[in-house]
Amino acid sequence: MKYHHTSIKTADIFQTIAFYEALGFEVTERFTAGITLACWMQGAGTHLELMQVPEPKNIQNPFGDEHYVGYYHLSFHVEDLESYLQDLVNKLGKVKLLLPPREQTIGDRTYRVAFIADPDGLPIELMQ
Repeated sequence: MKYHHTSIKTADIFQTIAFYEALGFEVTERFTAGITLACWMQGAGTHLELMQVPEPKNIQNPFGDEHYVGYYHLSFHVEDLESYLQDLVNKLGKVKLLLPPREQTIGDRTYRVAFIADPDGLPIELMQ
Protein backbone atom coordinates (compact mmCIF):
# COMPACT_ATOMS: atom_id res chain seq x y z
CA MET A 1 0.00 0.00 0.00
CA LYS A 2 1.13 3.56 -0.72
CA TYR A 3 -0.36 6.85 0.51
CA HIS A 4 -2.08 8.85 -2.24
CA HIS A 5 -3.82 12.04 -1.01
CA THR A 6 -5.76 13.90 1.66
CA SER A 7 -9.22 15.19 0.71
CA ILE A 8 -10.58 18.44 2.13
CA LYS A 9 -14.14 19.66 1.71
CA THR A 10 -14.38 23.43 1.45
CA ALA A 11 -17.07 26.12 1.34
CA ASP A 12 -15.17 28.22 -1.26
CA ILE A 13 -12.79 26.24 -3.46
CA PHE A 14 -11.26 29.35 -5.06
CA GLN A 15 -10.37 30.93 -1.70
CA THR A 16 -9.01 27.60 -0.48
CA ILE A 17 -6.94 27.08 -3.64
CA ALA A 18 -5.38 30.54 -3.12
CA PHE A 19 -4.58 29.64 0.51
CA TYR A 20 -2.84 26.36 -0.37
CA GLU A 21 -1.02 28.03 -3.28
CA ALA A 22 0.41 30.44 -0.69
CA LEU A 23 1.64 27.35 1.20
CA GLY A 24 3.45 26.25 -1.98
CA PHE A 25 0.92 23.85 -3.54
CA GLU A 26 0.03 23.86 -7.26
CA VAL A 27 -3.22 22.78 -8.90
CA THR A 28 -2.51 19.72 -11.06
CA GLU A 29 -6.06 18.78 -12.09
CA ARG A 30 -9.47 20.48 -12.03
CA PHE A 31 -12.60 18.33 -12.28
CA THR A 32 -16.16 17.90 -11.08
CA ALA A 33 -17.26 15.30 -8.55
CA GLY A 34 -20.98 14.86 -8.96
CA ILE A 35 -22.41 18.38 -8.72
CA THR A 36 -19.37 20.00 -7.13
CA LEU A 37 -16.11 21.59 -8.23
CA ALA A 38 -12.93 19.79 -7.25
CA CYS A 39 -9.19 19.81 -7.86
CA TRP A 40 -6.00 18.01 -7.03
CA MET A 41 -3.06 19.98 -5.70
CA GLN A 42 0.54 18.90 -5.26
CA GLY A 43 3.16 20.29 -2.87
CA ALA A 44 5.16 19.65 0.27
CA GLY A 45 5.75 16.08 -0.87
CA THR A 46 2.04 15.20 -0.87
CA HIS A 47 -1.24 15.59 -2.74
CA LEU A 48 -4.44 17.32 -1.64
CA GLU A 49 -7.90 16.99 -3.11
CA LEU A 50 -10.20 19.97 -2.58
CA MET A 51 -13.96 19.56 -3.01
CA GLN A 52 -16.41 22.44 -2.80
CA VAL A 53 -19.50 21.73 -0.68
CA PRO A 54 -22.56 23.27 -2.39
CA GLU A 55 -24.42 23.95 0.88
CA PRO A 56 -21.80 24.03 3.67
CA LYS A 57 -22.82 23.59 7.30
CA ASN A 58 -20.87 24.67 10.37
CA ILE A 59 -19.21 21.83 12.29
CA GLN A 60 -17.29 21.43 15.53
CA ASN A 61 -14.08 23.33 16.09
CA PRO A 62 -11.44 20.54 16.02
CA PHE A 63 -8.74 22.84 17.45
CA GLY A 64 -10.78 24.43 20.23
CA ASP A 65 -12.81 21.40 21.36
CA GLU A 66 -10.69 19.10 23.52
CA HIS A 67 -13.34 16.38 23.16
CA TYR A 68 -13.32 16.42 19.34
CA VAL A 69 -12.71 12.99 17.77
CA GLY A 70 -11.70 12.64 14.12
CA TYR A 71 -9.15 13.88 11.66
CA TYR A 72 -7.37 16.72 13.39
CA HIS A 73 -4.80 18.61 11.32
CA LEU A 74 -2.26 18.68 8.51
CA SER A 75 1.36 19.22 9.55
CA PHE A 76 4.19 20.68 7.48
CA HIS A 77 7.90 21.15 8.20
CA VAL A 78 9.25 24.66 7.59
CA GLU A 79 12.85 25.91 7.83
CA ASP A 80 12.13 29.20 9.69
CA LEU A 81 8.73 29.37 11.38
CA GLU A 82 8.52 33.12 11.99
CA SER A 83 9.73 33.97 8.45
CA TYR A 84 7.29 31.48 6.96
CA LEU A 85 4.37 32.97 8.90
CA GLN A 86 5.35 36.49 7.81
CA ASP A 87 5.61 35.31 4.20
CA LEU A 88 2.06 33.90 4.43
CA VAL A 89 0.76 37.22 5.81
CA ASN A 90 2.50 39.02 2.92
CA LYS A 91 0.86 36.67 0.39
CA LEU A 92 -2.61 36.37 1.95
CA GLY A 93 -3.06 39.67 3.78
CA LYS A 94 -3.93 37.93 7.04
CA VAL A 95 -3.61 34.47 8.54
CA LYS A 96 -5.77 33.06 11.32
CA LEU A 97 -3.32 32.06 14.05
CA LEU A 98 -4.74 29.33 16.28
CA LEU A 99 -1.57 28.89 18.37
CA PRO A 100 1.33 31.36 18.29
CA PRO A 101 4.85 29.97 17.81
CA ARG A 102 6.08 28.05 20.84
CA GLU A 103 8.45 25.25 21.74
CA GLN A 104 7.14 21.68 21.84
CA THR A 105 9.23 18.77 23.08
CA ILE A 106 8.45 15.42 21.50
CA GLY A 107 10.70 12.59 22.67
CA ASP A 108 14.26 13.90 22.77
CA ARG A 109 13.68 16.71 20.24
CA THR A 110 12.35 20.23 20.70
CA TYR A 111 10.47 21.87 17.84
CA ARG A 112 9.11 25.37 17.24
CA VAL A 113 5.44 24.92 16.33
CA ALA A 114 2.49 27.12 15.43
CA PHE A 115 -1.03 26.35 14.27
CA ILE A 116 -2.87 28.33 11.62
CA ALA A 117 -6.30 27.74 10.07
CA ASP A 118 -7.20 27.35 6.42
CA PRO A 119 -10.23 29.32 5.11
CA ASP A 120 -12.64 26.70 6.49
CA GLY A 121 -10.95 26.53 9.90
CA LEU A 122 -9.00 23.29 9.33
CA PRO A 123 -6.00 23.41 11.70
CA ILE A 124 -2.57 23.31 10.05
CA GLU A 125 0.54 22.75 12.12
CA LEU A 126 3.80 24.33 11.03
CA MET A 127 6.90 22.76 12.60
CA GLN A 128 10.49 23.99 12.59
